[in-house]
Amino acid sequence: MLDPDEALDRVLAGVERLGTERVALDAADERFLAETLIASAPLPPTDYSAMDGYAVARADFSGDGPWTLPVHGESQTGHEPPRLEPGRTCRIFTGATLPPGADAVVMQEEVERDGERARFTARPEPGAHVRRAGEDLAAGAVALGAGVRLGPAQLALAAALDRAEVEVARRPRAVVVCTGDELRAPGSAPRPGSIPESNGFAIAALARRAGAEARVAPLVGDDAAATRAALERALEDADLLVTIGGVSVGEHDLVRPALEAAGASLDFWKVAIRPGKPLAFGRSSRALVLGLPGNPVSAQVTFTLFGVPLLHALQGATRARTETRLARLTAPLRQRPGRRGYYRARLEGEHATPLSNQASGAVTGMAWANALVVVPADSDGYAEDELVPVIPLGER
Repeated sequence: MLDPDEALDRVLAGVERLGTERVALDAADERFLAETLIASAPLPPTDYSAMDGYAVARADFSGDGPWTLPVHGESQTGHEPPRLEPGRTCRIFTGATLPPGADAVVMQEEVERDGERARFTARPEPGAHVRRAGEDLAAGAVALGAGVRLGPAQLALAAALDRAEVEVARRPRAVVVCTGDELRAPGSAPRPGSIPESNGFAIAALARRAGAEARVAPLVGDDAAATRAALERALEDADLLVTIGGVSVGEHDLVRPALEAAGASLDFWKVAIRPGKPLAFGRSSRALVLGLPGNPVSAQVTFTLFGVPLLHALQGATRARTETRLARLTAPLRQRPGRRGYYRARLEGEHATPLSNQASGAVTGMAWANALVVVPADSDGYAEDELVPVIPLGER
């Protein structure tokens, strides 16, 4: 069995971004940026006021206060401000450009207004309530680097840079092939020994959340010729072919020989993890291949650990690998040493509670979990209240 870290290294080795395309900002959410966004001008472009108040020149506050200055004009957002003449003050509003000649803003709560005159009781500090041009980004500075996944805040920054479109990575095409005589479509007529197929929905959804265009191919029974034909068809239209089931060594595990017959060469097919030992990875001339085990938890865990990073790498992600954080266990968690364990848990704030049912065939295991607790291969587990590494699985 291959060490899981070495297995992931092999999966990601030599993987490059598939290609790029230009999209409008409103179509770029959750896409991976394929260019470096540079500020062509300072951001913000001018000095502006952070408060409603009065723009002043500190040179007019000589001697002892209070000081009374005539109010001349106003500066509001979207309009060019008037020049501030010596010995005067200018009404100014939040976000408005600082008038030429002004070097500070006094907020309106600290000013007494009497008609066209304003009375100040304290000398303003240099630059008080002023946001300087280029305070966020200087002209020529890097705003966002290639490989960043765009979200609401990144889209807002791109818009602030006056970008209507951005270059993003092409979405990988993922095809999911589920195999097994026992499988039938959910909602179809039951037959003896059959079960509704559920893995394909989970893996396709995980692939889409990782940025891929994913589809689930028609179900394939335990027939060598049919399995090979299905895999050949999928390989013609995929950047990543994901198979589910049939990668172990039983007499009815037909996927490995079918993949080889379809022109794929397998790099490995066993990884030292629990659950998910029978995991295969390889390549054809057109696509990458990931063969997942058939148990529901095993399929979802292995795809989270290997499939999601692979899809991220195909989009040029800055950080493709799954990241962990620390949480404190609310109950003991034990395992038999020998393989790295990934155990389902509920993560609430800084505390992780292992689920009582850790069976790899329990569909509820992943549906009720929102984190995986990671136990090293040489460990027999953790004690209650111990700080442990966890992989968050998203909000559920």
